[in-house]
Amino acid sequence: MKKAVTLATLMLTLLGSKTSAIAEELSLTPYKAIYSNEMDVGISFTGEATRELKQLADGTWQLSIEASAMFASVREVSQFTVEEDFLKPLKYDYQRRVMGKRREASLSFDWENESVTTDIENQPWRMTITPGVQDKLSYQLQMRMDLAAGKEELIYEVADGGKLQEYRFRVIGEEVIDTPLGQLKSIKVERDRGEGSNRETYIWFAPELDYMVIRIHQVETDGKNYLLFLKSLEQ
Repeated sequence: MKKAVTLATLMLTLLGSKTSAIAEELSLTPYKAIYSNEMDVGISFTGEATRELKQLADGTWQLSIEASAMFASVREVSQFTVEEDFLKPLKYDYQRRVMGKRREASLSFDWENESVTTDIENQPWRMTITPGVQDKLSYQLQMRMDLAAGKEELIYEVADGGKLQEYRFRVIGEEVIDTPLGQLKSIKVERDRGEGSNRETYIWFAPELDYMVIRIHQVETDGKNYLLFLKSLEQ
């Protein structure tokens, strides 16, 4: 039966490692995190978002994020393995629905042939990749360990939209965030999209919870907002 996670067991929810020794000490633990979710897509919606990690029957791992608010919903799923110094994505799926409009995309990684097939709206194409490439969800797990290692410049090569995109982040400060688990000291990270970009993404990680994401705030080019706040965590 599922039960609320204590602060002690929260320390076991670390999702990645830069060294094999740390990976063995802090093995992946299935969990479900519930977030309050707010979307401003012309009309303001509120709802909940669920981030869940579980191990599949074949031994691989799956991280999923589902968010819904009135007439809008988003679902992302990343299936991956952990090998030494990086997370190795196998498959990624994305679905979004806003006011009846849908968008879907999927990625299938073929590491033996060093390629990934991207399928957007039933139009697949393949591109070459190198070890260390992440999907749009798995890179977030690696970021937690990089922050724990003290890095302030965070750079990831991500398969995104049929291209390899370089995701850059930087630590911009510390903030104390009020959560249902109490006040948590957090590290605030900003995505660096380069000069001239009107998109903004901020992520807050809590060191005392093994750098778990406790808040996300994204502003799109048209001014629409997407916010996520940690509400509870179960194991």
